[in-house]
Amino acid sequence: MAPKKRPNRPLLGAHMSIAGGVSEALARGHSIGCECVQIFTKSSRQWFAKPYSAEEVAAFKQRHRETGIAAIIAHDSYLLNLGAPDKALRKRSVEGLADELNRCELLGVPYLVVHPGAHVGAGEDAGLRTIAASIDEAHSACTGYRTRIALENTAGQGSNLGYRFEQLRRIFELVKESERLALCFDTEHAFAAGYDLSTAEGYERTFTELGEHIPLARVVAFHLNDSVKPFHSRVDRHAHIGHGHIGLEAFRRLVNDRRFFGLPMCLETPKGDDLKEDVENLRTLRGLLASGN
Repeated sequence: MAPKKRPNRPLLGAHMSIAGGVSEALARGHSIGCECVQIFTKSSRQWFAKPYSAEEVAAFKQRHRETGIAAIIAHDSYLLNLGAPDKALRKRSVEGLADELNRCELLGVPYLVVHPGAHVGAGEDAGLRTIAASIDEAHSACTGYRTRIALENTAGQGSNLGYRFEQLRRIFELVKESERLALCFDTEHAFAAGYDLSTAEGYERTFTELGEHIPLARVVAFHLNDSVKPFHSRVDRHAHIGHGHIGLEAFRRLVNDRRFFGLPMCLETPKGDDLKEDVENLRTLRGLLASGN
């Protein structure tokens, strides 16, 4: 059998609502031409939800086949804090993470994007160690799972960790089964954290520096978001593509960067129920692809 041909561009898509059931997210994505989709496995604002029924899982897999969407990733709940010094909150967060990994495993979703966590005053070193210990506990509860955690770089708002590549590397080093970890790169978070993607020099410097800490082969997904706030703001505020401080040229460089061809790149930009903003942002991104991509 001939080797599978490497795609000559990234997969473009967006985060989709699971209202009406997880399979509905795929239908929504397909309706606007998404090649990849990001979902929540349950409401992002609640700790736990009832388990999926066999019918829900079957409907999701059937919809996946019908739509032909090439890649699906999931995102963890905003409630989790794997770095919490409070023992009760950390325990609940680990249980929540294990539950979400289980949901992804049932659906066949390969990556769960996870915010590392916040130290809440305990300090950076203590926070990073707590995050790694929490991931270890979740891994132990999910032995043999194919779904992997994709840590997401953060903007560094408040006491959130993972906004510097050195911090992400430290988590990779501390986690016992680090081969089960991957990375999801958020453009707005990187820019807010002090990595200047807006210039050609800054773009190259950013990914050179990332590769010095974490092999670029560990990058498995991107979040494509422009920034409402200026460079190095440490504020997490997403803007539409080309309508923020990062600017169109950074996204042109990214979608044509051969190192990341074939990877899912999902929008997390503001939108309403009719998805027209996603349609426009996807049109903008496709217009940035080099001729022939």
